[in-house]
Amino acid sequence: MVTLTFLYGITFGSFFNVVGLRVPEGQSIVKPRSACPTCRHQLRWWELVPVFSYVFLRGKCRGCGSRISPVYPMTELLTGILFALAPVLIGWSWELVVAWTLISLFMIIFVSDIHFMVIPDKILLSFAGIFLFERIVWPLTPWWDSLLGAAAGFLLLLLIAYVSKGGMGGGDVKLFAVIGFVVGFKLMLLSFMLSTFFGAVFGILALALKLVKRRQPIPFGPFIALGTLTAYFFGTQLIDLYLDFITSF
Repeated sequence: MVTLTFLYGITFGSFFNVVGLRVPEGQSIVKPRSACPTCRHQLRWWELVPVFSYVFLRGKCRGCGSRISPVYPMTELLTGILFALAPVLIGWSWELVVAWTLISLFMIIFVSDIHFMVIPDKILLSFAGIFLFERIVWPLTPWWDSLLGAAAGFLLLLLIAYVSKGGMGGGDVKLFAVIGFVVGFKLMLLSFMLSTFFGAVFGILALALKLVKRRQPIPFGPFIALGTLTAYFFGTQLIDLYLDFITSF
């Protein structure tokens, strides 16, 4: 089942690449068929097999030989791994549907934020509707924790965006409202702390290795994804460890 879930995951990951690249530019996710962005060579079915086609083609377009972005296979592989890990971490329950939906949202955001540094409202609205349905069917305990988490996530990020005078994008503000609705108040706060931590560590390392320049903006979406998924899957254990550490003094 885990292997099958992985295969489903890399297949969905290929679709998430399409969504993340086309929606920010207002394009249809159905047509035209996928093509090389350099020479417009339309890709055949065997050039679209998730992960494996990239390896088979050695990361180059068969038509013009230009390099294919490694973000494509990375998204496919990461989606497959996360899809397969989810049932291992939380078990085969209905909450798994929520977990897979959350992973799907973050993989699309990962692609769009890396390429365009934008989190499309259309994506957030679509997933907000899906999460609303899922939390009505499989609510948090207590049920109002979703509403509290959504309100707190929106207001917290809105305050930071105001104080930082644009340092936090509007997409991040709306994304944390969605995150708060899905995971609740406590895990939303933890996801924000972890996202900020991961972003800061990456920023320091990137500056030290001269991968980015000072004051150069970097996409925050991937760190929100990493922080939130860490909080979602391991949040209870992390909070318990923190409380044990505090009470030990």
